[in-house]
Order: sequence, then structure tokens, then C-alpha cells
Amino acid sequence: KKSETGLTHARLIRTHTMHAMRLLVLIVCLGLTAARSAQEWRSRVIYQLLTDRFSIDGQGHNACSDLHTYCGGTFRGIMDKLDYIQGLGATAIWISPIVENTDNGYHGYWAKNINNVNSHFGSQQDLIDLVNACHQRDIWVMVDVVANHMGNQQTQGDFSEFSPFNQQAHYHPTCQIQNWNDLHEVQFCRLANLPDLNQENSFVADTLKTWVSSLMSTYGFDGVRIDTVLEVPPTFWSEFAQSAGVFTIGEIDNGDVALNAGYQGPLDSTLNYPQYWGLRKAFQEKQSMTNIQQVRQQELSAYKDTSVLGTFLDNHDNPRFLNINSNQIALKNALAHIIFSEGIPIIYYGTEQGFAGANDPDNREDLWRSGYNTNSDLYQYIAKLLSFRKTAGGAVTSAAQTDLLIDDQVYAFSRGKLVVVTTNQNNAQRTVSLQGFNDGSVLVNVLDANDKVTVSHGSISVQIQDGLPKVYAASTADGNQPASPVVAKPHITTKELQQEAANKHTQTTGVHTNTNTMTATKPPMTQTTATHSAPLPTATPQPLPPSPPAPSPSLHPKTARLDQTMQAGMIFAITLLLAVAIGVGYSVLTFYANRDADVELERSPLLVNK
Repeated sequence: KKSETGLTHARLIRTHTMHAMRLLVLIVCLGLTAARSAQEWRSRVIYQLLTDRFSIDGQGHNACSDLHTYCGGTFRGIMDKLDYIQGLGATAIWISPIVENTDNGYHGYWAKNINNVNSHFGSQQDLIDLVNACHQRDIWVMVDVVANHMGNQQTQGDFSEFSPFNQQAHYHPTCQIQNWNDLHEVQFCRLANLPDLNQENSFVADTLKTWVSSLMSTYGFDGVRIDTVLEVPPTFWSEFAQSAGVFTIGEIDNGDVALNAGYQGPLDSTLNYPQYWGLRKAFQEKQSMTNIQQVRQQELSAYKDTSVLGTFLDNHDNPRFLNINSNQIALKNALAHIIFSEGIPIIYYGTEQGFAGANDPDNREDLWRSGYNTNSDLYQYIAKLLSFRKTAGGAVTSAAQTDLLIDDQVYAFSRGKLVVVTTNQNNAQRTVSLQGFNDGSVLVNVLDANDKVTVSHGSISVQIQDGLPKVYAASTADGNQPASPVVAKPHITTKELQQEAANKHTQTTGVHTNTNTMTATKPPMTQTTATHSAPLPTATPQPLPPSPPAPSPSLHPKTARLDQTMQAGMIFAITLLLAVAIGVGYSVLTFYANRDADVELERSPLLVNK
């Protein structure tokens, strides 16, 4: 019995040692896995897709006959077409809300049970496999979430079909949003008659925060896109974002700069709806290109960090670019602008195939009708620009945007050693003044290696004859190909960037911009109705969310990056020491466990008798 006890004791030591080893290794891995920061997301290009509309099984199929309901796209379908996404040059995907929905909730915005995965899209394991497959390719995954409302009610006043919010107390009293100037009504009444969650209820608020935290830890998402942000008080979003623990970007479907900027603070970023309308006016409607500059000046004044805003041309709530303007050259100019200008570019699925759907649901076409043609003109065009953007890296994405020349027909800007010239006309000739380029330097168009310009007297002469944009980079030694920029201009603060842009504008156009008198008033615009985000009128809702406080000197981007580097180094050093300690401890424990086991075995009557 004593021998058996000794053997059991030795086995227990060995077993517990292995469990401890596994646990410590897990702790080390978690320590090394940090959430993706807003600054890291700035280098990414997001490909927005609707899970139900992207891919059924990786194959081409006939077009979906009814866009009002499920068409068959799945998580595994996305996984089967990651080559297509990676070939385009996207480095992140934004997928639809994943939760179980009420009937016909193919888009994901009509939640029924937030703790269940939408079975139309696949299983929980399918989703885990998708995220893992993306991470193996260095593609980050952003998930869409809704915390404002639930899905369509079968019976008014009956909340029993929803989970976990199945009681009337979990919702605001029934009223409909009618006056979009009344922010209280917007935040406490129903959007499109969808039951409006009561975040003032502690059970609702705590459950939503726990849910989003669990969502991140279960699936390993890298970012969160948050729906209907305006419809919930900003204080809740601060807590919600903290619980998520990853990069957060919110949707405020409104062109008011001040209104949008008030949510950067509670959240890391917002979709750049104000600039969406500026781009639409300039490129789709062929109004003055100064519309873009006007919005940009207001944003530089209002936002804490414009470099992490989500810039886009198409999405699931607005008519596609080509529906308003069928000219693909105009689209190419707009794409060049959002890919290289300040912000995180978002490419909506189907743009690369020339989709031209109108309002929802026509702008939510199934992608398989295209046959996933990687040879299409727009796919190849976007791939070429994104390939250069990725190769250039921080030399572009971490460099400040300097506006060089802006008039009714042309918008020229630089980022580091890259010069981008876009137009909304077929023909244009401009002399663009530069800084940071030596006379005699040869710049080559990324889109056409035969298109070269030479810097003379600090300027280049740009000839546009086919309406296509120019993306000039310093040439290689032989002068035949554009070289990837290697030195990035340090990213400067908003105020410094604003003043620099104003100075450049004064030098190149002779028009002085007083940065001290810039206001964040909303430019005139038109808006369209969305399924889950209603339009707001031009008047500003009262009261507005408070603007975020000016960043302290310790939050200067250069300092922040240095602090992050030092922190990462400390984490690595601590982790390395911990790993060494684990190894030594494991070796010692194993040695003594084995020695005790050997001693007991030698004393065992079984061995003696044998």
C-alpha cells in the first residue's frame, strides 16, 4: 500500500506539473496577444462584406432571386474566398452581425437571441475557423454589433421571443422617432418600430457589456463596428467600448462634423459620413472639389484624430457610387483619394466588380453573380493601388496628409514622398508645388510606369488627358519604376496638420485660410434613407454630445508610439523571464517527481518478486 501510495503521489505531481505548465503557457500567450490599437488599424484596408451575400461555398452561382431575404452566404463561404480578398489587397474584413435574427434578418441587424450564432451563416465552430483562417493570412476581422435595438416583434408588447431581453422593463416605452432634431427622442424612441433597448436598466447595460466582452474572447475579433451609435447616449458607449477591449468604430449616419466628432472619445473612431458627402458631391455629382476640403478643414478642427476615421464610397445603406454616376473613371479617382488620403479605407464588396445597385436592398447584391472575376478592370485597379499602399507601409499611412492644390476640378495632396492628383473632369493641366522633393527628382505614376514627371523649381507639371488619377512616387535608380517610400514624415497633431494644410493652401492658391476661425458647421447636403439608420435633417440636434478634451502632451502621437514600444519591450522581457522560470520550475518538479517514482518502483513488492 505504501508503494502504491508513492506511485500515486508521483503521478499526481507529474500531472499537476503538466497542468500548471499548460496554464502558464496560456498566460504567456495571452500576455503576448495585445488588442489591435487604433494606430495599428490605421495601416489596414477594410473589405466590408455582407455575410449572406458574399459566398455560399466559394463557387459562382446564379444571382439571388430575392434580395429581401436570405440568399445563402456563409462563414465557410467567406473562408473559401479568402484568396479573392487577399488578392484584392484588403488586410481586414468587416462581417455582418453574427447573432440569431428574427425572420428575414439576412443583414444581421434584427437580433432575436444575442447569445446564439445565426444558423443561416453557419455554426460557432465555422466562425471560429473563419477568424483563425483570416489570422493565418494576417487578415484582421471586424464584427458588426447592435446594442440599440432588437428585431421585429411578432406581437406588440410581447418580448418573450427575445433573449436575454425578454421583459418590458428591458426596453424604453414605445414611441417612434419622428423629430430627428430632438436628441432625447432619437435616443429613447424606436427606430423603424424596432424595440429600443433601455441601457439605463442595469441588467441591460451589464448584459450588453458582458456579451461584447465574451464575443471578443470567444472568437478573437480584432475590431468592432457599432451600429446606430447616435441612438444611444455616449456615456454607455464609453463603457461598452471598454468592455470590448478592441478597436471600435461607430456609425453616425449623418453629415454633421461636430455631431460625429463628439463620439470620438467614447469610441476610437467613427465612419466618416461627413466626408462621404463631400466625396459624393465632388466625384459623383461633379460639383467643386473644394467640397472635400471644406469638410476636411472642419474635421481637423473637431476631431481628436482624423487619421483613424473610416473613409468609404459605398456601403449597404446608400446607393452605390456607380448608381449615381456610371462613369468608372470617376470611381477610380474617388478610390485613389480614399486609399491614399488620411483615414482607414473601407472597400464595400462588389465595388471591385462594378456593382451599381440603388437603395437597400438593391445595393446588397450577391457577389457570386460576378463569378469572382479577378481580371475585371476595377479589381485589378484596386489591387494595384492597395499593393503599393501595403509596400509603402508607414511611409504613407503614418505620414501627414498635406493638401497641395485644390480647385473646382482638381484635388492634389501628398503623404510623405507620395503625390496624388485626382480630378472630376476628363482633361486638366496643373502645376503642383511640392515640398521635400529635390529639383531633378523623377516621379513615376504607380498606375502607368511610362508616365513620369520631373521636379523643377519645386513643382511638377501634371497633364490629365484621360480623366484618370495620378499617383506619383519617387522613381527607382533607373527611373523606370516607382520606388516604395522608405522614410515617413512623422504623424503630427491635428492642430499642427491643420496649420500646415492652411499654409500650403496659401502658398499654392493664394487663398488664405484662417485656422482660428474655422467652425464645425454642417455643409449643405442631401441624405438618403437607410434600413436601420434613418436620415437626420440639416439642423443640429440639441444637446450635442460634448467634444472630447484636447489631448494632453503625454498623448502626442510620437510619445504614444514610444510609450507603446517601451511597453511592448517590457512585456516581452517579463514574458521571457516568466518562460525561463516556467522551464526551470518544470525541470525541477519533473526531476523530483521522476526520482520519487523511481524510488517507489524499486521498493515495490511487484518488482522484487519479479
